[in-house]
Amino acid sequence: MVQAKKIAIYVVTVFVLYTIITSPRRAADLVRIGFEGISTAAQGVGAFMTQLIS
Repeated sequence: MVQAKKIAIYVVTVFVLYTIITSPRRAADLVRIGFEGISTAAQGVGAFMTQLIS
């Protein structure tokens, strides 16, 4: 199981590096989209908590 985890981490790392090197603009867009999603989710949780308290 540990070997499979190490191999999976290695494959993901190689894929990320390959993506960044071959198309940095696309990689930047994906990171931006990811952070926007996290921000939207945090705003939604904040709004939910505010409604619970009110």
